[in-house]
Amino acid sequence: MKGQDLSQLSASECQTQLLALLEEQFKLRMQHGTGQLANSARLRGVRRDIARIRTEITKKAKVSQ
Repeated sequence: MKGQDLSQLSASECQTQLLALLEEQFKLRMQHGTGQLANSARLRGVRRDIARIRTEITKKAKVSQ
């Protein structure tokens, strides 16, 4: 997910997206642990997307204050 895409989302949409990515990260970690993960680079991508969303949520919180 691009930073520009995130800046257009509302805070609640960012939270929803964050929850979805956290669930996906959990599933990927379980697949990795059992040896069923085909694309291990996806773990890294999801982790970075989570960081991007958390950064955007923090920005929106600071602007609203």
